[in-house]
Amino acid sequence: MTAHLIRGAQLVDGTRADIRLEARRITAVGSGLDAAGATVVDADGLIALPGLVDLHTHLREPGGEESETVRTGSRAAAAGGFTAVNAMANSNPVADTAGVVEQVQALGDDAGYVTVRPIGAVSQGLQGTHLSEIGAMATSRARVRVFSDDGSCVADPLLMRRALEYVKGFGGVIAQHAQEPRLTIGAQMNEGRLSSELGLAGWPAVAEEAIIARDVLLADHVGARLHVCHVSTAGSVEVIRWAKSRGIHVTAEVTPHHLVLTEDLIAGVDGAPGYDARYKVNPPLRAREDVEALRAALADGTIDIVATDHAPHTAEAKCCEWPAAANGMVGLESALSVVQSAVVDSGQLAWSDVARVLSEAPARIGQVDGHGHGVVEGAPAEVTLYDPNASRDFAVTDLAGQSQNSPYLGMRLPGRVVATFHHGYPTVLDGAVVDDETVAARAAETVAAHAAAAREAAR
Repeated sequence: MTAHLIRGAQLVDGTRADIRLEARRITAVGSGLDAAGATVVDADGLIALPGLVDLHTHLREPGGEESETVRTGSRAAAAGGFTAVNAMANSNPVADTAGVVEQVQALGDDAGYVTVRPIGAVSQGLQGTHLSEIGAMATSRARVRVFSDDGSCVADPLLMRRALEYVKGFGGVIAQHAQEPRLTIGAQMNEGRLSSELGLAGWPAVAEEAIIARDVLLADHVGARLHVCHVSTAGSVEVIRWAKSRGIHVTAEVTPHHLVLTEDLIAGVDGAPGYDARYKVNPPLRAREDVEALRAALADGTIDIVATDHAPHTAEAKCCEWPAAANGMVGLESALSVVQSAVVDSGQLAWSDVARVLSEAPARIGQVDGHGHGVVEGAPAEVTLYDPNASRDFAVTDLAGQSQNSPYLGMRLPGRVVATFHHGYPTVLDGAVVDDETVAARAAETVAAHAAAAREAAR
């Protein structure tokens, strides 16, 4: 296996260091490290972050390969600086059995760009009536620890209670898509003055807040772990803040798009036409006050992590009338730039905080082994090199996945991922994604070497 020496990177504490990657580990961090036997990567002016971990990715496979596959979604993740993603269960067939989650994980292993951890469905077929094979998925080769019906809410309080009770036994977590379905029938955008002016059915904030309030109480009653997906309202922040003050085991995420984009985009701004379905997402883009509350909540720790909710769609699903368009945006390739723009350049988060909310905390919440350990000697060799001083007009050429439904196309974004290292080998170099064959071969090589080392250690 080839060793790599990252020369002169800035660590998140502001110091500069060389970083040696070898045999899936960071073997040394310090000044003037010997480059013998290693490929040198010049990191002058670059920040070395622990490989990013996304707790909320839609990879679409099996069944939705026209929008994304595990391989193409993994490429998009690597391009964005991610080394691990958690794949949501709303595939076709749904990931509600051991067979499907093992298939998704195997596809990720074969692709080799990132660690793919499947998320299992809470209910059979995401129908919200009967629990899925939670135990079988937890004990499968995929070792599923996060369960979610994302895309649908577990609306039945009894089913939600039973799911929380079930996962408590093995330390799992239920990740809830908080949306009271009876309050959002036909909803097209955030409910408020603008929805009335545009004549679109409103998605009220209380539909999210009511489910979160119910579920934190259920989690408290059961003594189980709850994770709230894509928090989008100021009221939700207050409910989560109250729950945490009570010691309830709840964590929460915010998407990059809910940190920067507002409902005004739907009406069209700066001469742009309105009803651009790239901005149609669930939960919807909210008001400026909500965006500010979400940024503040991420800064003070009420919201634990940033998760992309990367949701690829075909052009046909997005290039149509607003009411007929699918919900969702791709977000893996742009996430780090958007976070920099929203909360780093504003001074609300330092780069050490970025490492926490985009790597350390999501790896801990999702129980993603081998990730989120920081750039320190002895840690797994999962490293992202990022240039915070670069800027770019975000374009289709910046997208490495299969779909192009990004809300940032044409926007000026700061920063650029220069290199991503997964298991010690590069998946992105000089800003370009490494080709599939090379990455797959290196992945197979590292798996074989790791297995050989394990056999040797067992003797």
